[in-house]
Amino acid sequence: MSIADIPENAEKAPTTPLAERVGAPAEVAEPQHPDVVEWRPAVESDIDTMMQMLALTDAQDHPTWATPRSEMEELFEISHMNPQRFTRLGFTAGGELIAMAGLMLHPAQDAHVYAYLGGRVHPAWRRRGIGREMMRWEYETAQVALAETGKTLPGAIFVYAHEPDAGARALGADFGLRQERWFTTMLRDLSQPIPEVACDLPIVPLTSDLFEAARLARNDAFRDHWGSLQTPPERWEHFTGGPTFRGDLSRVVLHGDRIVAFALASVHEEDWALQGYTSAYIELIGVARDYRGRKLAPAVIAAMLRAARDAGLEKANLDVDTESPTGANSLYGNLGFEPTDREVVMVARF
Repeated sequence: MSIADIPENAEKAPTTPLAERVGAPAEVAEPQHPDVVEWRPAVESDIDTMMQMLALTDAQDHPTWATPRSEMEELFEISHMNPQRFTRLGFTAGGELIAMAGLMLHPAQDAHVYAYLGGRVHPAWRRRGIGREMMRWEYETAQVALAETGKTLPGAIFVYAHEPDAGARALGADFGLRQERWFTTMLRDLSQPIPEVACDLPIVPLTSDLFEAARLARNDAFRDHWGSLQTPPERWEHFTGGPTFRGDLSRVVLHGDRIVAFALASVHEEDWALQGYTSAYIELIGVARDYRGRKLAPAVIAAMLRAARDAGLEKANLDVDTESPTGANSLYGNLGFEPTDREVVMVARF
């Protein structure tokens, strides 16, 4: 995701531990709701059932893209996910899965401590209070997890909500989360001319021997970006080794053996029927901070767009922070991207 440039290190450093600031409860009660007879942690054998429910919620909440199966598989593959502690599935008396509660505590905790909430309710079972009870459990569990880190650092809890979902935004506000940023999805028709942007450094596909250099470049480029933390090796390996990542379509700018700019792409073929066209998604765009101002971003993006076009894909999309002071919106607009829909990020900070 393309994330805006904002100096988070300008925050006033706290002087007390998170445990004294987050207001965590002494104990988190399990979710309870009259329509849900069983709440339990997710296990790996639930993935098929979870994907079936996600197909229904995706169609309701964001009908042009579907949650990749790899995201559910990561719950049981990445060490910091902890599904036993951080997930709850809710079932009816008939055994139907109608609620999925979950959160993630980011493993990078050297500058900030962040938790992300991500509950889902089956569309046919909404507006009954299930989502509120799920968020209560997620929020309190996140508070406890933040407190248990023992860190004296800024902490935050994040919730992402699509613009049409007024209910989710209202629910977040009820729990003290404030709307901080908006992200816009932008779409580019690859049949339209793609500009040639001069670059005095080589632009090449991302091959496996460059994966670690790309991780280091990503962490450098995003070090001063809003909401961004360092990506550790394990999570990067899952990203670059995942079934949707496309190193052959991705492009990076090299200076010697260092990557100084990048546009990394994935392809979610499951989305094509929903969209009505074939597409690539630009997961990450960045330029090393000491190489900014050299027009490397438009050069590497244009190269990635040509690769996607030459592979027979019809469109490319990305997400961008609408408040970006780096001029990302105008950059993408100048490259032929047009806005489609938006997502809001709600945050509680401690």
